[in-house]
Amino acid sequence: MNITSVLHVGATGLVGRDVLARLLDDPRATRVVAPTRRPLSVAHPKLVNPVVDFDALPATADWWKVDAVICTLGTTMRQAGSREAFRRVDHAYPLQVARHAQAAGARVYALNSAAGADQRSRVFYSRVKGELERDLEAVGFESLVLVRPGLIGGERQEHRAGEAAASVVLRVLGPVLPRGWRINPATRVAAALVDATLAPQPGRQVVDAALLAG
Repeated sequence: MNITSVLHVGATGLVGRDVLARLLDDPRATRVVAPTRRPLSVAHPKLVNPVVDFDALPATADWWKVDAVICTLGTTMRQAGSREAFRRVDHAYPLQVARHAQAAGARVYALNSAAGADQRSRVFYSRVKGELERDLEAVGFESLVLVRPGLIGGERQEHRAGEAAASVVLRVLGPVLPRGWRINPATRVAAALVDATLAPQPGRQVVDAALLAG
């Protein structure tokens, strides 16, 4: 598959910022569409930045016409404030984007999912992630990439106390921990998403936390 145009949702997050920078720097991507709630501070000749309301995405907009999608949308229960709001951001939005883009011709979808994603999980977070993976498979992309990081390392714009504490512990214990339990640098997660999108393989691929470990 020849992939030259990519739609990227979630461009303002920790992983998303790095994904956007990589796409803009990579000569294989000649057009990058990054819909956001507010205008990005980035300017680039190949960047298209429609300002959107994710609760009312325009299904017939021309910018849906891309070869591939990278999704790094996501929140936390604390930020969302409720299970309903969390599910909307981490399931409804990514799935709606997938359906609109696939209907317009996209053949590849790469998702920043999570370690432990399982539609049968008793843990709400993991169950939502697993349900999204299941529902994306039903959309019918030629290539579906599921990147499943554990704890992601990097400089976030917002402070997450629990993740910060866990990061300190994992950095100390990292050398003796199994690779699947180590911190996954945001740069490695972003690289896995971009590389799998611009050089896609047919079918479903999973990139697990052990492969992303620092």
